[in-house]
Amino acid sequence: MKRFIGFIKKEFYHIFRDKRSLFILFGMPIVQVMLFGFAITNEINNVDIAILDHSKDANTKQIIDKISASKYFSIKDFLDNERDIETAFKKGEIKAVLNFEKDFSKKLMTENQATVQILTDATDPNTANTISNYTSSILSSYQELLNKDISIPYQIGVQTRMFYNPELKSVFMFVPGVMTIILMLVSAMMTSISITREKELGTMEILLVSPLKPFQVIVGKVVPYILLSVINAIVIILLSIFVFSMPVEGNLFLLGAETILFIMNALSLGILISTVSASQQTAMMVSLMGLMLPVILLSGFIFPISSMPFPLQVISNIIPARWFIIILKGIMLKGVGLVYLWKETLILVGMTLFFIALSVKKYKIRLE
Repeated sequence: MKRFIGFIKKEFYHIFRDKRSLFILFGMPIVQVMLFGFAITNEINNVDIAILDHSKDANTKQIIDKISASKYFSIKDFLDNERDIETAFKKGEIKAVLNFEKDFSKKLMTENQATVQILTDATDPNTANTISNYTSSILSSYQELLNKDISIPYQIGVQTRMFYNPELKSVFMFVPGVMTIILMLVSAMMTSISITREKELGTMEILLVSPLKPFQVIVGKVVPYILLSVINAIVIILLSIFVFSMPVEGNLFLLGAETILFIMNALSLGILISTVSASQQTAMMVSLMGLMLPVILLSGFIFPISSMPFPLQVISNIIPARWFIIILKGIMLKGVGLVYLWKETLILVGMTLFFIALSVKKYKIRLE
């Protein structure tokens, strides 16, 4: 037992001496969380737009003032005619144009209807759709203000309530996904590199013929990364709570237990990668390219799985990150317990045991 503890201490010393490993372990997670939290968002703020006002009357001025006063839009330019619209879009300085028809107020008073055309730059469809929705919301708000003293015999009121994320903050979607990506990549990559380093240098066989049993050597390699990955998870959760105001509605103990389970899953996958990799470079490439794209594209982190083609939906079932993201959102946002998450938990347990069993089998073949 003393030899085993000493071996684990040696691994810790080795990690802390390797500046590259330290940066990957602690620097990359913090940078990724901050980037995703601040830079990558579905929300819009201070989007530059242009106004083409054919009417220039009191109502259009009130609408323009209302739009200008919102935090979502910044009026970049006032156009003179419709020929300037395409030119403005081609310059790339604006994302939308509001085109008020001629005699706007007059038609509003006499015909009870006037038109505002919303033109958006749809080279980015998501942003264009968001701009259109935000603008329509502001116009609807102005319309309600005009009609506040008018009684309508029949009307249908629509009340919308957003559960778990009432302010529609995109960071609530990104934090669970980023946490999953970081834990998967860091845990799998560092474990695969650690073991392939020994194999590349020819010292793995020496370790396995030492007084330590082969299983103890492998576990000793993995244990430091379990502890360091847990620290990473704690740092990510603290950043999400105190920097991005991410709620944790559920049980913290359950969140910690599920996180450790996923870390063990990622580490077992890293060990499996090390069995098929002859060098550190190969292990890193397999870890990065073989895990990053599937985790990002097929886990439901960014793109809804239900919107994918059926074959990809089937493939997504073998991506551990898919199930962990469901668990994280369930605990952090919905506040649910194991009663609702038992299926996802059992799937992760099964995957972990499968990766470990396959890894042990591969190691026996390679090192006997």
